[in-house]
Amino acid sequence: MQTPLELNYHDLPRSPWSEELIRDRVARLERYRDDIVSCTVIVSRPHKHQHKGSPYRVGIEVRLPRNRRLMVSEEPAVVEQESNLRTVITDAFSAMERRLESAGEERRRDALTPSTEEPRGLVVRLFPDEGYGFLRSLDGEEHYFHRNSVLHDDFERLAVGTEVRFAPEAGEAGPQASSVQIVNKPGVRESDETRDREDVPEGWRNSGQ
Repeated sequence: MQTPLELNYHDLPRSPWSEELIRDRVARLERYRDDIVSCTVIVSRPHKHQHKGSPYRVGIEVRLPRNRRLMVSEEPAVVEQESNLRTVITDAFSAMERRLESAGEERRRDALTPSTEEPRGLVVRLFPDEGYGFLRSLDGEEHYFHRNSVLHDDFERLAVGTEVRFAPEAGEAGPQASSVQIVNKPGVRESDETRDREDVPEGWRNSGQ
């Protein structure tokens, strides 16, 4: 996990045994997805249920790459007596494991489905005088490109933040791009591929062309 667990208790004291159980179950989540960005767990006892035995509630939010979030909230449906916090924690994490397993199956299906389009990326560095630049693909990898690789003689139209379509290649010095074609200029409109990205260059969403 890229960031430490965020664990909060609301309206009940933090107990060592419950914190240890939660940390163990968070570590287990990574068996289902190895790219978890962060995990937030909130353990609470809502005031509105005090007359029904004060059941516990456990909420879990897992953040995945490309700002995707999975959330579950678990509490007893019917409370006849004081609820068991250990059971609520276990049920909440079991539900999250099922969500992650389902998300993992979707990712594997996507990986096995051949792509019919060339990948897209954003221009992140540009050296007009030298005639080359770098773009970043959706998976975060940077690709070098030369002005001769830009279609329709559009190298002069490129700017930091320009969205392009390209053909990835393995160059002697690392990944490079050929058949670079402009898709969107900064501020014109966003595609589905860039709307949820967190690494878009400054001015991409607010500047007009």
